[in-house]
Amino acid sequence: MSSITTNQGILHYEVYGRGKPVILLHGWLGSWGLWQETMTYLGQYYRTYALDFWGFGESGKKLNTYLVPDFVSLVDQFMEQLGITSAPLVGHSMGGTVSLSVAIHYPQRAQKVVIIGSPVNGSSLALALKFAGMKWVAKPLFTFFPAFRAAMRLASPYICRDPRFPAMMDRDLSKTTVESFLTSIASLRRTDLRPDMHTIQVPVMGMFGHRDNIVSPNEWKVLKESLPDAQIERYPNAGHFIMLDEPKTFMPVLKDFLDAPTGQI
Repeated sequence: MSSITTNQGILHYEVYGRGKPVILLHGWLGSWGLWQETMTYLGQYYRTYALDFWGFGESGKKLNTYLVPDFVSLVDQFMEQLGITSAPLVGHSMGGTVSLSVAIHYPQRAQKVVIIGSPVNGSSLALALKFAGMKWVAKPLFTFFPAFRAAMRLASPYICRDPRFPAMMDRDLSKTTVESFLTSIASLRRTDLRPDMHTIQVPVMGMFGHRDNIVSPNEWKVLKESLPDAQIERYPNAGHFIMLDEPKTFMPVLKDFLDAPTGQI
């Protein structure tokens, strides 16, 4: 287990493999652990880093805010401290929104961007997630936390087909605070990257599952409208967690995109 100290506390990360760096960013309520299978695969070809955002996993949980811009800053600080000038960024859900934001605000950091079931516009979040960003909803959930965790375990099979997912989700949820739960999803709901997407000059690939019930599966259209040259990959049998639902088809597509010279994507 590795960590660095940033201006907003401890940042935990895991690293696997050798070669050029690739940075993996998890989604809301997740952690680096959702990337273990992806790291095992990509680590054969790349030095793969998976971070825990502040407020999630093993990273620090004593911040005043957990906003999307905070996580964008986190990526920049991480790369600065590890001496990574630039790298491809691969983000799931909120992590993909952060990856696009890094390409907008720190363009020198992102060589390529891959988003997986990510909202370009926060209005594409499912209604339940929009409500989760409201204090009058979040506070009671954490007041009755055991019941909330039990309900999420019951809902897990409807979110992801991987039989390991309920335990993974429960583990990650147990390490989340009400502050990081509430403010991060509220910030994501308010985020709309569309006005600035035209400034992105690096290759972008969007991967979307037709059965996604967390972020609208039609968000691929928003990405394509904002970035006409973006590569779109759609998975008819996958939901929000494509890397867990369809790993055998997900992994090679991701690697091909990372391997391709910039001018050939």
